[in-house]
Amino acid sequence: MILLQLNGAEILIECLLEQGVDTVFGYPGGAVLNIYDALYKYSDRICHVLTAHEQGAAHAADGYARSTGKVGVCIATSGPGATNLVTGIATAYMDSVPVVAITGNVAVPLLGRDSFQEVDITGITMPITKHNFIVKHVDDLAETVRKAFQIAKSGRPGPVLIDIPKDITAAKTEYSPQPPVGKRPFQPPKQERVEMAVEKINSAARPLIYFGGGVISSGADKELLELAEKMDIPVCASMMGLGGFPARHRLWLGMIGMHGTLAANRAARECDLLIVCGARFSDRVAGNPSGFAPNAEIIHIDVDHAEFDKNVTADVRIAGDLKEVLWQLCSRLEPKKHDEWIDKLNSLRRQVFPDTSNPDGMPDPLYILQTLRKLTDDNTIVVTDVGQHQIWTAQHFEIKSPRTFLSSGGLGTMGYGLGASIGAQFAHKGRRVVLVSGDGSFHMNLNELTTLASYELPITVFVMNNTVLGMVRQWQKVFYNSRFSATDPHRKTDIVKLAEAFGCCGMRITKNSEVEPVIKAALESGKPVVVDCRISPDANVLPMIPPGGTVEDIIEEIKC
Repeated sequence: MILLQLNGAEILIECLLEQGVDTVFGYPGGAVLNIYDALYKYSDRICHVLTAHEQGAAHAADGYARSTGKVGVCIATSGPGATNLVTGIATAYMDSVPVVAITGNVAVPLLGRDSFQEVDITGITMPITKHNFIVKHVDDLAETVRKAFQIAKSGRPGPVLIDIPKDITAAKTEYSPQPPVGKRPFQPPKQERVEMAVEKINSAARPLIYFGGGVISSGADKELLELAEKMDIPVCASMMGLGGFPARHRLWLGMIGMHGTLAANRAARECDLLIVCGARFSDRVAGNPSGFAPNAEIIHIDVDHAEFDKNVTADVRIAGDLKEVLWQLCSRLEPKKHDEWIDKLNSLRRQVFPDTSNPDGMPDPLYILQTLRKLTDDNTIVVTDVGQHQIWTAQHFEIKSPRTFLSSGGLGTMGYGLGASIGAQFAHKGRRVVLVSGDGSFHMNLNELTTLASYELPITVFVMNNTVLGMVRQWQKVFYNSRFSATDPHRKTDIVKLAEAFGCCGMRITKNSEVEPVIKAALESGKPVVVDCRISPDANVLPMIPPGGTVEDIIEEIKC
């Protein structure tokens, strides 16, 4: 057994390397100076990315994790450094993203004394982490780090926080290297539940698969495709599931829920069996739980027992690894066809053709997105912020592969995109990363443009700039008789000049004839580029089911 005498900071970095970490995102400060000194010594083995703000570091760790399936890591100092991570940690928690957040704190004797930059970060983050730790003895540090990684990636993934007082990072103790920790093993699914599901799938006339982010987390996309094709079952997804089933497949109905397709929402209304895979029936999918899939028996497959019957009551509940459960179902089912059911749903599909007849006309956001999709390959990682642009992208970008669509779903975090793009680009240095943002979200964390420029990251940012807070304004238009309170901010930001001031390239699209040439130039530059896309403030996200409504209440047109 190899025993090394190291200080706590060195032990922390050794443990990160032990777990396969190659990149961390953070911002230094007094309580983490020992950690940053260790990062300096280990700089040939681990890459530290300095973001402009700790929130950007948390989102970068999130983007790294979502795009790879590995655990993302971020570091912040005590006090405001730690609290600046909170939004990013909550974002990861709501979307089940494995992140380990490491914070410094004041020395153990100073805890609880209102010391300079002291905050109870474990207390603050308790509701938004799978688990969190404060390390008060250096002998506990290595084992705590290992536990944190195991917890973050086991079962339903999620964030874990480790708070390390400064004196613990300075104290020395013996360190013994260990192999990387694995995931905790899954409990096998109950076979009687699997048999019940097989029986119901065999007897269904109008089955539907609805899946969520669990398909991505468990790597079950191939098993999902096999089940759908073998049993000829149409498929829809929540936004978090996009990429888990190939767009343009004959069985793909698109996204379901508030801004889902008519075909997907009508399928849920009329199906006689709903097979739910790694999804949680959020209010953006089942706005009216009692009216969601009212004619269907429900099979709910999930790794997290807490999701069963939380929003919608299931008839068959199967707890376990989704990949394993879908494999077991496929192996026991005989092929079947549902031609009449699929033909009916296909008749409800709607294709959107933006009006591009006037070359000098203001560009439609869907035309911009369709052109961007045409000019990028299936391997492109597309990231969004939150708002109208997010839903347009989810509806129209045609995501074909897992881990190529990154977006804040559960928390809906404006300002998520730039940080997440940075994390994805560091994780995939040879791949294209594009960010679709809105002017509202862009203003939230635009300081991360300095990170794009400093590291010369070839990320292309498309800002759907309608000069308003588009999604909130759309709600005010529909539900508040067009009383636009605080959603027309009249900001005077010149996004092109701003991008250039940060050291990025700035470009602008103002009319239809500029869409394709500008997008081509931006993608081919090989540099960080921000494209100011001037769109109409009255461009709407449709279709839309009102909160608490069903597909019977769907809105397909909004009069300006």
